[in-house]
Amino acid sequence: MGTTAKEEMARFWDKNTKSNRPLSPHVSIYKWSLPMAMSITHRGTGVALSMGVSLFGLAALLLPEQFPHYLAMVKSLSLGPALIYSAKFALVFPFSYHTWNGIRHLV
Repeated sequence: MGTTAKEEMARFWDKNTKSNRPLSPHVSIYKWSLPMAMSITHRGTGVALSMGVSLFGLAALLLPEQFPHYLAMVKSLSLGPALIYSAKFALVFPFSYHTWNGIRHLV
């Protein structure tokens, strides 16, 4: 029969101990740097964009009215310019950051 996971792990650590292999350092020893933060932000914006596009597409399929109806509904709320510009920024920032950071990475 096969071995259990506990036995496999014990065999793995025995082999590593006997061969004197170095262990990888723990993540906590690394200092935060700008490239590290940019990489994490790039991944976060990528996930946010894919979720946003998926939700928008799902809403377009499932909601009963067409897009102009919902646009008129938002306009009828008479939101102030500060809120409108903040919402626009919140929609555009992930897209532009992800695009420019991807280009920076490719270069």
